[in-house]
Amino acid sequence: MYSFENKVVWVTGSSTGIGRAAAVSFARHGATVVIHGNSSIDELERLRDELLEQGSSCLVVRGDVGDRAQVERMVAQIQEAYGQLDVLVNNAGALIQRTRLEDLEEELWDRVMNVNLKSVYLVTKAALPLLKRAGKARIINVTSIAARNGGGFGSIAYGAAKGGVSTMTRGMAKDLIEYGITVNAISPGVIATPFHDRFTPPPIREKTLSTIPMGREGTPEEAVGAALFLASEYADYITGEIIEVNGGQLMD
Repeated sequence: MYSFENKVVWVTGSSTGIGRAAAVSFARHGATVVIHGNSSIDELERLRDELLEQGSSCLVVRGDVGDRAQVERMVAQIQEAYGQLDVLVNNAGALIQRTRLEDLEEELWDRVMNVNLKSVYLVTKAALPLLKRAGKARIINVTSIAARNGGGFGSIAYGAAKGGVSTMTRGMAKDLIEYGITVNAISPGVIATPFHDRFTPPPIREKTLSTIPMGREGTPEEAVGAALFLASEYADYITGEIIEVNGGQLMD
């Protein structure tokens, strides 16, 4: 259905979860994929090997997407390797730690903002010269249902950061359309990934299921389907939109 032959796609935070599924899916549809992580070397190497085994071309870049110098270094690597970038998926993000407001220290607030919100600004700005050169580039941000409902227990900073990503998506769409660049986002609900394995206690996770009309968590691949669509020619007339992928949870 989709073809990304001769396209270079950079997926930030692609070592696990939705990012990993996105990298695999874009590669299966013909894209050359730039995979990225910061600390998860083993996972990145396994993903690289998987993509190479299926005959896909890929580049591994590592660094902190909340640090301008490291982001610019990674973009320089993409420039040197391919000289182009057609699709940017700003997926990198983390809850880091569930913390009530009264215990939320400034250092943790800054870390959450850096990886979830500042990263979108830094990566997009650094990659913009390559994206402008592509002519009809696509930017797909990954926000969250937390941007709409404030998130679960102890995720005030994360919800605020993702709210910023949603707003930034619309602002970027207005700002970049003159270059033929569309900017959209996907907003996952509860997706079965290591994110929830790490940060969501089983009782809370089970309780959350009762708020999802479909009665189950989504899969990373189901979230990625919306990203593939937004990156494709079928979404040429769509910009500034956010696709909710949550099993109907927001209907309540």
